[in-house]
Amino acid sequence: MRSPRAVLRDARYALPGLIERHVPGPDAAASAWLCRRLHAKGLATTSGYFQAAGADPAEIAAASIALIRALGGSAGMAGLSLKAPPLRFDGGLIGEIAEEARRVGLPVVLDAHAPKDAEATHALLDRLLGQGCEAGIVLPARWKRSTSDAARLRDAPVQIRLVKGEWADPAFPEAEIEAGYVALARQLAGRAAPVSVATHKPELAEAALGLLVAAGTPCTREQLRGLPCRRTMAMAHRLHVPVRVYVPYGPGWWPYAIDKALARPYLPRWFLADLFARPSRQAAPISA
Repeated sequence: MRSPRAVLRDARYALPGLIERHVPGPDAAASAWLCRRLHAKGLATTSGYFQAAGADPAEIAAASIALIRALGGSAGMAGLSLKAPPLRFDGGLIGEIAEEARRVGLPVVLDAHAPKDAEATHALLDRLLGQGCEAGIVLPARWKRSTSDAARLRDAPVQIRLVKGEWADPAFPEAEIEAGYVALARQLAGRAAPVSVATHKPELAEAALGLLVAAGTPCTREQLRGLPCRRTMAMAHRLHVPVRVYVPYGPGWWPYAIDKALARPYLPRWFLADLFARPSRQAAPISA
């Protein structure tokens, strides 16, 4: 007879797949509608597509192009986060997405996946820039190579999003992630192109933004929609830093979100701390 612990463990890992089969994720039209609502509140957005397991690259490309077209004249307020590995780095499909984004003035920021995909992702960034696309890339603080990537891109006309990083670097097991995050912000401070600070830890975000603001670097506080935001919004307002909301969409979003929530039992405490924190009176809530 199986133990209750084993039953609960199996249910925990089966739940995301069950949700994917029965709960449709927000589509491009719903995401564009939400982005416009946020734009009306003065909040910029980045939209990222979360594909279903085993999705065909052509399907992913079509969903990305659908979002770009739905956003239409949102240049300056919206951006697209593109995951190249699920597209299998298909130059033709990615070129179509980039051309559609270029046509309406939306920047394309290449997301970070496993370290093994980093070289191909940076090569793709160079290709997009060569095609005249406004492009950017994500730098994870837990990767060893991010220091050299930041040095190479410091003075390039490239948007950079700083993240702690979801995928560990096998070549850098001793990474001190938060110290590395602040070190990357210090390294990028003073550049002319924008830096987006994407961490949900208020103290870490404030340390990174403080360095960038002091150096006159254009920067934004990026916040995943659905996570606690009162303290981070208040902090951004105090530093006079604009806020950008990451708006996920697609059939893979809810399974991904549920999986991460189940893996983070501290989230309820985090929500309560955020709920009872005293926000800035002028900080706009992230809701729509």
